[in-house]
Amino acid sequence: MADRSLSLFKLSVAVAFGLWLGFIAIVLTTWLASRYLFPQSLAPVAQAVQQLGQPAVVAPQPPNRMFEQYQENLRKQEQQHTLDQARNNARNLSNPKCQFWLQQDQNAPNEKSKANVLQFCD
Repeated sequence: MADRSLSLFKLSVAVAFGLWLGFIAIVLTTWLASRYLFPQSLAPVAQAVQQLGQPAVVAPQPPNRMFEQYQENLRKQEQQHTLDQARNNARNLSNPKCQFWLQQDQNAPNEKSKANVLQFCD
């Protein structure tokens, strides 16, 4: 009885291994046939795969535009720093014009309010 179950197990393993080898053989045969019988149909796929490996080309901005943008960012940062200092300066608490423009700039910030904060606040 034990010999019979062992032989059934060996048979099952042999059949499973044979099916797996058959599947691999079919896949390899199909792949080889498609490469040799239809090489032109794979050309677009090969070209697309080749392009995936290449880095994308980004058009650089002209150097003067980049520098202008850098200067604008520095100006904004400097202005923001000055506004923050004006808000945190204790002497500005007793200055009504400064308080008014600080409040205006906080509620509806625009260039006029920022300029007036810089003018009336220390």
